[in-house]
Amino acid sequence: MNLYDLFVKPYEGYHTGQILLEIAGTLFGILSVYFSIKKNIWVYPTGIISTLIYVYLLFQFGLLGDCMINVYYTAMSIYGWVLWAKSSQDNVHVDVSWAMAKEWFTAGFLFVISLILVTVIYYYKPFIDHQFSMEGVSLGLYHLDWANWMDVLTTSIFLAGMWLMAKRKIENWIFWIIGDLICIPMMIFKGLGITSVQYLVFTIMAVSGYVNWKKSFKEKNVVTL
Repeated sequence: MNLYDLFVKPYEGYHTGQILLEIAGTLFGILSVYFSIKKNIWVYPTGIISTLIYVYLLFQFGLLGDCMINVYYTAMSIYGWVLWAKSSQDNVHVDVSWAMAKEWFTAGFLFVISLILVTVIYYYKPFIDHQFSMEGVSLGLYHLDWANWMDVLTTSIFLAGMWLMAKRKIENWIFWIIGDLICIPMMIFKGLGITSVQYLVFTIMAVSGYVNWKKSFKEKNVVTL
């Protein structure tokens, strides 16, 4: 597969507006991750713009799991925005910490619930695609390809990671790294070449974020001691 097959051919049938929206969603998504690395509260308004764009695009491309997670991202971004605003001493930056047992339990619970919920939604996907009509529709999971199953998995990974980020826990970056790596081939398979590059950039930035947050936590505790 060459660059033409990855980044030109899949877009031949797209409207210009769809392509511009994907580019805009990608740019705002990268900007959001940048602010997150810097522990800057602007991670949320930029992230909300990106997630709302992708809610629209992913629904069109049939990635219901990722579409749902972006709806969740939007709601969680508002929740995280409030938490970060309360915890910020300069109304911009926040302190971070490692997750405790209770945070891991909640993250695990969200992961399992998401696996079940998104699988159920995919079960009813033929009904949804048929404009919510059961006429001539056969429900089940028979129609799922490997990318759809990976969509179920990454949705659950990102959901847990987003919650940990709202709680300012360093481990959130681990979830982003794993999910982003899975999303790269999945988006290529779905014909979203621009978005696949976004996830590659996200992976690199997530590694940087993990290192940055660990360093920040260590420096703060050294100063405190």
